[in-house]
Amino acid sequence: MKRYLLLSVLVITVFFLFITGCGIKDHQFQGEREAGEAIAPLAESSPEGLSVFKPTDPAQLKVHFLDVGQADAILIQLPDQQTMLIDAGNNDDGSAVVSYLQQRGINKINYLVGTHPHEDHICGLDEVINTLEIGQVYLPKVIHNTKTFEDVFLALRSKGLKVNPAHAGVTLLKQDNLKVNLLSPAGTEYKEINDWSVVIRVQYGDKAFLLTGDAEIQAEEEMLAAGLELQANILKVGHHGSRSSTTSAFLAAVAPEYAVISVGRDNDYGHPHAETLARLAQMGVQVYRTDVEGTLVFTTDGQKMSIERQGSKLKTDQAEGQSPVAGNEKVAGESTGSGSNGVLIGNKRSKIFHQSTCSSLPVEKNRVYYATREEALSDGLAPCINCKP
Repeated sequence: MKRYLLLSVLVITVFFLFITGCGIKDHQFQGEREAGEAIAPLAESSPEGLSVFKPTDPAQLKVHFLDVGQADAILIQLPDQQTMLIDAGNNDDGSAVVSYLQQRGINKINYLVGTHPHEDHICGLDEVINTLEIGQVYLPKVIHNTKTFEDVFLALRSKGLKVNPAHAGVTLLKQDNLKVNLLSPAGTEYKEINDWSVVIRVQYGDKAFLLTGDAEIQAEEEMLAAGLELQANILKVGHHGSRSSTTSAFLAAVAPEYAVISVGRDNDYGHPHAETLARLAQMGVQVYRTDVEGTLVFTTDGQKMSIERQGSKLKTDQAEGQSPVAGNEKVAGESTGSGSNGVLIGNKRSKIFHQSTCSSLPVEKNRVYYATREEALSDGLAPCINCKP
């Protein structure tokens, strides 16, 4: 116990030495081209869910929302071939994230961002740091006395990497056609660690991404009050679709065309919450979920955009003995009726109902059956935005 306490004190001390001794600089990159106009149709990956590596077009920005279950990991390939990694999932996701990067010819992360010190966001970072070459590191100025947090800082220390403090007002990249800005955290005290989340806005040409980590109501209200530029074509929904994030006011300011929810299949939290899905539906936002589509890759040249949905998953949260879902394949051991005459299947946890052929059906113990759409709605369930029952 004494040894663990001393280790904790050491890591916390090192953290403050790292984070207070580093300046923040603007970085400029080259590379742009004239773009097209229309949004491209969805492109499917290979059956195994892993695309053959091809160098990124120098005029393209690629944003990968990795399917790491009930966690976050986002890879950004910049137009000049440099890379940014935002979070790396849970501890057992680290090796899968590294493998995903290496399969795409990526052996260096130029910008590494940990949004906040929760296990499902930073726990895989030590594997990334220990395996790959790392450029600059950005973390919010908050400590969390856990083994997970310590492992990350010990990995940073072993490579002599210093931490740049991540907060509102920091500009990571700035040029005419490409901008990467940090919009949050703006405060120095938060009741919830989630509100320390680093919020990143990436703009390339006419297209913008807003990546919100687990930011909740307080952080959203601060960004709104500051009058920041929040509009984005693609919103990474905060906190896995929790009801405590993505308020109506915040969503109206962002006004996204598409939303991505990084979430684990049949997770214990009921994410994404029905209220959040309803708010997105009311705004006419097209929602993509990693528990349904797997890893999602958005590619843009600054005007047109394509979306690749990879059916197989790096990881899936599910009951023991069940198989991952790939494409429209059903989970082993599940049936669409289980002896019931119901034609619609509701999820007791998420309060979403589906068609019996939907690829995101819950496990049997979490199912409830309905004969009509009206019955499901009267029970307070919302329709699945993918199968549209």
